[in-house]
Amino acid sequence: MGILKTRKNKKFDYQPRYFDDKGEGSPFQIEHKFDKFRSTVGPNNGLKGKFVNAWDDIRDPSSRATNKIILVVIAVLVLFFLYIIEFDLSIFLSK
Repeated sequence: MGILKTRKNKKFDYQPRYFDDKGEGSPFQIEHKFDKFRSTVGPNNGLKGKFVNAWDDIRDPSSRATNKIILVVIAVLVLFFLYIIEFDLSIFLSK
């Protein structure tokens, strides 16, 4: 009757007629463009594992120049915001 058993999903083995694999994988697999470069994408390691991976990415010596550029841009934006709200910037200057 089907009361106690759940229905199984149907599996279709579709092979495109003119598809030549050549070791590139399935054309139907959805993958983001930059997944192969990210260390945080992959098996689900839980919240702690994600933080550890993100911390390792930050500590990577090849990204130190990028981190410095980001800090400079943030500092410029903060100073620009303080100028817009007419904050007294003279407290940063010595007399």
